[in-house]
Amino acid sequence: MSKIVNRHDLDFLMYDVLHLEKVFETEKYNSFDREAVTAILDSAEKIAEEKFLPCAAEVDAFEPLFEEGRAITHKAIKPALDAYIEAGFLGAGFDEDVGGLQSPVTVQMAVNGLFYAANMPAFGYAALTIAAANMLNAFGSDEQKAIFLEPLLEGRFFGTMCLSEPHAGSSLADIRTKAIPQNDGTYSITGTKMWISGGEQDISENIVHFVLAKIPGGPSGVKGISLFIVPKVRVGDNGDLLQSNDIVLAGLNHKMGNRGTTNTLLNFGEQGECVGYLLGKPHHGLQYMFHMMNEARIGVGHGATMLGLAGYLHSLDYAKERLQGRHPTEKNPETPQVPIIKHADVKRLLLAQKAAVEGAMCFILYCAKLVDEKAVASDESTYRQLVVLLDLLTPVAKSWPSEFCLEANKHAIQILGGAGYTKDHPVERLYRDNRLNPIHEGAHAIHGIDILGRKVRMGDGAAMDILKKELEKTVEEAKSVSGLDDEVIAFSNAVEILFQTTAKVIAEGDPDRELANATLFLDAFGHIMIAWMWLRQGVALKSSGEKYDSSYISGKLRAMKYFYAYELPRVNLWLDIVGRMEMVCADMEPEEFLST
Repeated sequence: MSKIVNRHDLDFLMYDVLHLEKVFETEKYNSFDREAVTAILDSAEKIAEEKFLPCAAEVDAFEPLFEEGRAITHKAIKPALDAYIEAGFLGAGFDEDVGGLQSPVTVQMAVNGLFYAANMPAFGYAALTIAAANMLNAFGSDEQKAIFLEPLLEGRFFGTMCLSEPHAGSSLADIRTKAIPQNDGTYSITGTKMWISGGEQDISENIVHFVLAKIPGGPSGVKGISLFIVPKVRVGDNGDLLQSNDIVLAGLNHKMGNRGTTNTLLNFGEQGECVGYLLGKPHHGLQYMFHMMNEARIGVGHGATMLGLAGYLHSLDYAKERLQGRHPTEKNPETPQVPIIKHADVKRLLLAQKAAVEGAMCFILYCAKLVDEKAVASDESTYRQLVVLLDLLTPVAKSWPSEFCLEANKHAIQILGGAGYTKDHPVERLYRDNRLNPIHEGAHAIHGIDILGRKVRMGDGAAMDILKKELEKTVEEAKSVSGLDDEVIAFSNAVEILFQTTAKVIAEGDPDRELANATLFLDAFGHIMIAWMWLRQGVALKSSGEKYDSSYISGKLRAMKYFYAYELPRVNLWLDIVGRMEMVCADMEPEEFLST
């Protein structure tokens, strides 16, 4: 059994639930079909299992070193990434006219998921580079793309995003990095950036940093932020590498997990010789960066899902083999012990993992398919609806898997007991790697504020109206299938409460009260989205006839019932608190937390 993927389930989600073959019928993606995708996934699985998975524990054990101003990465990372790049995966999702394979995003998401599960820290460099190249391709000038895009897609250069600063964290309005215009049209960059993943490494020929900075005299706050291309080594017009660009590695951050990906403190322009190139228009930097960040946010949720899946597959295998205890009705100590998978609570922990990761996987692939549908939309109205729906769902795609597939990793450790807490098994490492995901690309609470403070209000609720029509469509499909009556009722009730609560909060008028419990709203919203995905899977399974093995069908349906019985009821409590605009947390005074 693979420890990084269930290909059977992946095919079910892509084709039976999400009907990916419809994407292949469009002009943009008509060079792909199911047979071609199977071959691509076969190749990816082989590389992931042979190059990435074997070195994952060692990469974790020996984190990057800071030597003579440079970061030294583990020797196994470069060969693994080279294999990924040589197979053509790095640029596969880009259009053919820029050197890509024009692969559907859904397919590329499925491919990259295998590498996330095998060795997320090693794969992180490629994921960042893909996102950086996408942003450059979207907003860069022809000259900028001629210099930087090809080496990024070829894997000779890697990319980063440089947002946070030591004093500002997620508060981008407070960044201090400056960009001073020069007579030749370039900018002199000065400042310090913190938490820069991949900000220094010895793997690629060059690093292309995308840096948020402020041009003096511009608007205050986030409206004055611009975005700059700042290479580690300057690049000539002919692509030759020139001198160093005055970017100094000030230090490495030492992390509890995801240790193979360098995380850096960078100083720009200490000697006043750091050259940056404005990307797009001045003062539009945050808009451009969000293009990269939103892509990265779905990627974060995907990575969290795949780490949860890897933990589930390992703990499932362990539970089948580990003998311990007997059934409660068996009192004779001389009888053989049973595999722990026979115990009810172990089954509960396994079902919790299965329900979370397979629900999240369906949701992530659904969001990826929205990106594909957006790319081939035949009219402006359809395109705008897809854009709005994806904007609404992006904070959920990032946050729900990061929170609840991390919980799945916790359950995997619990199943292994004391052994799960040791480095003899990968489940503790998977948990540590996944613990980053609720934090980066916007902490969990920030996405709660985003969805309740902005996304549900877009266009006077237009995004929510579009979502509601999609949810109602699934309900109607489920009603036509026998055996889903209880789920239809529970789901419909949850959706009704969600929309009622949303309307009540929006009508309040006091932002402090409205957003006091935004994180609970995010969790509830996410739970309903995962319930939606499980209902869609239920419809596909009930309609499949004898296409699938009976154990596969019954196992999936039982996972659906678990989510509806154990998880979906939590939504009522969360939304009750949100709707009441409970202020017990918001009203707590700092001195009340510890007083004498």
